[in-house]
Amino acid sequence: MHIYTSSQIKKADQLAESLGMEGFALMENAGGGLYRSISPLLLKRDVIAVLAGRGNNGGDGVVLARYLQMNGYQVHLMFPMGEPKTKEAVQHLQYYKSCGFEVIPFNQAANYNWIIDGLLGVGVRLPLKRELKHVIEWINSQEATVISIDVPTGVDSDTGETDLQVVQADYTFSLHGFKPSCFLYPAVSHFGVTKVIDIGLPHTGRWKVWNRDDVVQTLPKRRANAHKGTFGTGLLIAGSDDMPGSAVLSAIGALRFGIGKLSVLTTKEAKQIIASIVPEATFLIRDLAKQELIADIDPFSCIAIGPGLPQDDVLEQLIREILTKEIPVILDAGALRKREYPYRKNPIILTPHPGEFVRMTGIATKQLESKRIELASKYAVEHHVIVVLKGQYTVIAFPDGSGFINVTGNESLAKGGSGDTLTGMLLASLSIHQDVKAAVANAVYIHGLCADKWIEDNGSSTLVAHEYANLLPIVMHQIEKEMNNN
Repeated sequence: MHIYTSSQIKKADQLAESLGMEGFALMENAGGGLYRSISPLLLKRDVIAVLAGRGNNGGDGVVLARYLQMNGYQVHLMFPMGEPKTKEAVQHLQYYKSCGFEVIPFNQAANYNWIIDGLLGVGVRLPLKRELKHVIEWINSQEATVISIDVPTGVDSDTGETDLQVVQADYTFSLHGFKPSCFLYPAVSHFGVTKVIDIGLPHTGRWKVWNRDDVVQTLPKRRANAHKGTFGTGLLIAGSDDMPGSAVLSAIGALRFGIGKLSVLTTKEAKQIIASIVPEATFLIRDLAKQELIADIDPFSCIAIGPGLPQDDVLEQLIREILTKEIPVILDAGALRKREYPYRKNPIILTPHPGEFVRMTGIATKQLESKRIELASKYAVEHHVIVVLKGQYTVIAFPDGSGFINVTGNESLAKGGSGDTLTGMLLASLSIHQDVKAAVANAVYIHGLCADKWIEDNGSSTLVAHEYANLLPIVMHQIEKEMNNN
């Protein structure tokens, strides 16, 4: 489940070779792995075109074609741009021919059931050459099912950028690990179903996909002799006279996710509304007229600030004061703005949606969409914070340069209040976990999992954030059953 940029893949290849795994063997592993993954999809009567390029990606295609031929499949190996030039690919093509298998001239009049796109790999440079664009245009015009090796030709491996002509794959089999572009727009729309093939390289990646097994293994089990103090006391600074609902949703998220005790700092008017819906919380009154700040944070294990709050100087003063204290802090919504952050032992978690991240950084929206992973990671490292950049494939970037991609969630979350609920879940998660990275990732994963649960029986447009009060118990019950069976 690791994620690798093109430069990291090259370093992994070099490391493997330094440890005795020659490039020829790596290509053999790649082609063999592709065969084992692809062959269950095929029928012996199918006619398969393997379009191989001039580099190592084409060499992987050659090995795949050899395995298919040896196992009785009808395969046409073709080189639309010419035969391979890299050492290992040339060697494998020679071996392919020595086995008695032929290379077929590229024939655009032929019909195929399957087309294997092995034209370009992770080292692609855009824009593509005109001749290659013609080949892509032909691939996309066919009725065949298309499989791309590593990335669809026309996609930049490291970003969401694409050429004007891009292979529209039905499946993409990614070697050694996922590539960043399969989580970035607009590139992701060209990948189809994406699967990773292990090719025997040592895993050195610092980014990975956070999955259900990770949640089951890291979510703390609740002991029978636990008490409310075991699960922390969180402070939620949220809600205003105009927006008390944001604090309600955050409070529900925190309590349903398992926090032991919750205090809400809000206005007197908002308190009446919040308390009527969330009677389990205790309250502190925020007197804006007197600009009162927090005198004592010692009782709290974590603080979340921002939902339903206006961006003003009073809030900024409060945030700056709290950031001088050694306590985990979550900043969301009104608490997100362009600022510097002090270096501290306890984490600062920022939870922007794309518009808020643009506001924080000044980065153009279009640039952010195609480089979410890179830009979130850069910000996290430079500002010593954890960035939870929300959206499809939420990016979780840590200040040490590592990170996770979240794959749960769907379009039903594109509605006001969803982020407020996540803030409350993060508040609870930081209060009950010892591992900060797992705490953040688990809250994000389960938040998205609730949305996935919702659309099993409901329309995606119908989810509203207060439904998390009902969704979280169901989803957490499923997770806890798996934890107990693990």
